[in-house]
Formats: sequence, structure tokens, C-alpha cells
Amino acid sequence: MIEENHPVFIVDQVIDKLDISPILEKYKGGGTSSYHPRMLLKVLIYAYINNIYSSRKIESALKENIHFMWLSGMSYPDHNTINRFRGDRLKGVLKEVFKQVVILLAEAGLLNIKELYVDGTKIEANANKYTFVWGKSIKTSQERIKKQVNELWDYAQSVAKEEMHSSKPDFTQIDAEKVTQTIEKINNALEGKKVDKKVKQKLNYAKKNWPSNLRKYEKQSKILGKRNSYSKTDQDATFMRMKDDHMQNGQLKPGYNLQIATNNQIIVNYTLHSNPTDTLTLKPHLLEYEALYGSTPETLVADSGYGSEENYELLEQKNIETFVKYNYFHKEQKQKKPDQNLLKADIFYNKEKDCCYCPMGQKMEKVEEVKRKTKSGYLQTYSIYQATNCKGCPLRTTCHKSQENRKIQRNHKLNKYKDKARSNLLSELGVKHRKKRPCDVEVVFGNLKQNHHFKRFMLRGNEKVNIETGLMAIAHNLRKMAA
Repeated sequence: MIEENHPVFIVDQVIDKLDISPILEKYKGGGTSSYHPRMLLKVLIYAYINNIYSSRKIESALKENIHFMWLSGMSYPDHNTINRFRGDRLKGVLKEVFKQVVILLAEAGLLNIKELYVDGTKIEANANKYTFVWGKSIKTSQERIKKQVNELWDYAQSVAKEEMHSSKPDFTQIDAEKVTQTIEKINNALEGKKVDKKVKQKLNYAKKNWPSNLRKYEKQSKILGKRNSYSKTDQDATFMRMKDDHMQNGQLKPGYNLQIATNNQIIVNYTLHSNPTDTLTLKPHLLEYEALYGSTPETLVADSGYGSEENYELLEQKNIETFVKYNYFHKEQKQKKPDQNLLKADIFYNKEKDCCYCPMGQKMEKVEEVKRKTKSGYLQTYSIYQATNCKGCPLRTTCHKSQENRKIQRNHKLNKYKDKARSNLLSELGVKHRKKRPCDVEVVFGNLKQNHHFKRFMLRGNEKVNIETGLMAIAHNLRKMAA
């Protein structure tokens, strides 16, 4: 009753070839009989192929859909069994299953896992977008409590100097216990004194609320880690700007930054990240690839979101042929005439003498070197060059607005990487990869989001969201194989 080339046969054949021993090890044995994990895995992947993500809808399909009935062998696991298998049994082991599927496809000649096209997209979390915690708000509240404790201490000293014999506590690092002790000291010192009514109210409020608030802020800071926000209903989700409608009007919503590497529109690797920008995701994405396949890719193609000094250095160290754009690459190609704005125009750098020359030809000597850390902790070095005398220069008003002689900064290491990237991107092979990248990786996102309506996760928490992403990636790859 099922046509010969139906995708359900592809799912059955591929999953039968896989080693699922990591999943089998999750079963302790004993108790009542379990549904076979291979059958449940087939059902889940086939459900994701057909845009069915709800465990209750999968349960219904097992009783109503002939393809699901054939795949399950007329077994009818309920939604709780399906959900437990998906959320618990596949935890930490689905990536191995995904790898085996990719290797099978590579052996069939459908892709080359050594040539990667990398890109990212944001997927909304299954979380309330109105219940959020912001890192800046926590810091502001902590600073406000510090300031008010200081004010209360100063007031107590002015009213009861003799009773406030101890030295003023250091409120640089404030915590609940320190605040409790300080408020108690202030209350004891002011006992029996004529105290302003508003100060009494503030002391009562402080004793009742500030210690518990500080404990709450400390707990929230631990959940935040290095992030700037999280949702209370899914604490692993970070607030990111989503391009929801066709006008790309961004809205802040809790979500995950999904990074994928593809070849021939087949997903080779996937990772989830909490930071909204792509710059910091390339390193962990590459490390995940190495852990998965035991080697580094030979070629990597990505857009300007990944073009940072840290990423270029990493790719060079790993000896990967790189075709990664940097900011303003396209602007450079479109700009036929030199920039007439002297503030933005390139200033000539003499590498041998390590100096620059301004638009008037005046020598700009190197005055200092500045080291700066990026958000990831990577150290960048900037050289600062300054003109010797800008007084009386006819270009002074258009060249710079500073009261001093003009200063510029140059990151020579980054500029060297940009020169190399430009050379690669403008080569015949580079042009070919640049044309292919949007047709390879971006098409996958369009397919997942628009054709298969995967715009919002069903599960919550980083581990479960990773499982859901893995199921969607396997389903996408098997769809490509069937096609």
C-alpha cells in the first residue's frame, strides 16, 4: 500500500545500518518491556521529516497514518513514551547518530565533509518573551543598594557618632550577610535617638527586602554567566533580535543562535550558542567538528560575520583554506574612486620605517602600542601613530577635528589577515565559493524555516534543544537523500 520510492523506506534502511549502542546503554533493563529504541528513533525522525514535532501528534499519527504504522510495526507508544525517549534517552548520544548518517551519505558520494559552508540563524525558544532577566538591571540594582547603605551609614554617624564607633565597612563587594550586619548596627546605634521618619521607613524596608534581593541577584548572576540576559521560563535561552516579518523589523525574543556547516545542502555539523553575533561562534563550532570527525576541514567558506582577527588566526593555525569575508569587503569592491573624505581615506603606511604619512605627506611617527581584549578574551595589538605638527595645515578642518595633532590607530596583524582574505576571495576559486555559499547553506535555513515551519523550538533547556536540532538535522539530511 506504500509506493516503492517513499521516504519512509529510506528512514527504515538508514537507521537499520546505524550503531545505536550509546542509546541502548541508557536502558538499565528489568521492569516491564520497553519499545525498541531503534523503532522509536525511526518514528521520531520520520515525524520530523513530515513537520510533526508534537509528541501528541506523533501518537495520533501512529494510529492513523499508514506510513507510521508500517515503520512502528503496528506499535502504539503514547506521547509520554515518545517524549521521554526524545528528552532523556537521546540526551548526549544523538550527535553520534547524526555523525553516522553524515558518513553514510558521504560514502554514497552525496557530499564532501572536508569542504564546509558555514552560517547561522536565530531560532526562537519555547519561552515567555515577557519574563526576562537583564544583566545590566542586576548591576544597577546592586549599585543602588550599595549607594543607599552608604547614605544610611553616613546619616547614622551624623546622628549617633559615639554609638557608631566601628569603622565604615567596605561595600565594594556587597552581599546579603554584610548588608544584614550593617543594617543591624545602624538600627542599634539609632535606638532611642530622634530619627527622620523617612530614614526609619527606609531602614525597615532595607532589613526586610535588601538581603533577600541580593541573594536573588547573586543567583541570577550565576545563571547569566557571561550572557547579558535570559528568560525565566527557559534559563538557557538568551534574548536576541529576531527578524520576524518580511520587512525584517527586529523584535527582542528569547532564542538560540543555531550554527550549521553544510556541503551540497546537507548538514555536516550543528551547534547552538547563546551569543547573538556569529563572530564568537566559529571557534566552538570548529572544535565540535573536530571532536565529531577526528580531523579539521580542508576548506571553509563564510560571510563577513565571521571575519575577525581571532578567527583568521585560528583558521591559519589549523591550516584550513579560508574564504571568509570581512567587514566592508563588498564596499571596497563597489568603491571605484578613492574616498574623498579625508577622515575615512586610507593613510599610507611605510612598513620598513614603521610610520604613516598623512594626506599632506607629513610623517606620522609611532607613539605607542595599545593592547585590548575582545569579549572572548583574545588580545589585540593596536599601533598608534601621530602627526608631528598640524598647525597651519590647509587640510586641517577636513582632515580631523581634534585639538591636538592627528592620531590614527592600525591593527597590522588584522590588516595582514584581511589582505590574505581579499586575495583568496578575489581568486577564481574564491569567486566560485562566494557564489555557491548562499545557494548551499542559506537555502537550508530557508527550507527548515519556511517549508518545514521550524521557527520555534518545542522543548526547553540547552540539552533538549540540542536534541531537537539534531533530529531536525538528521531529518533534513534524509530528505535530501530521498530526493
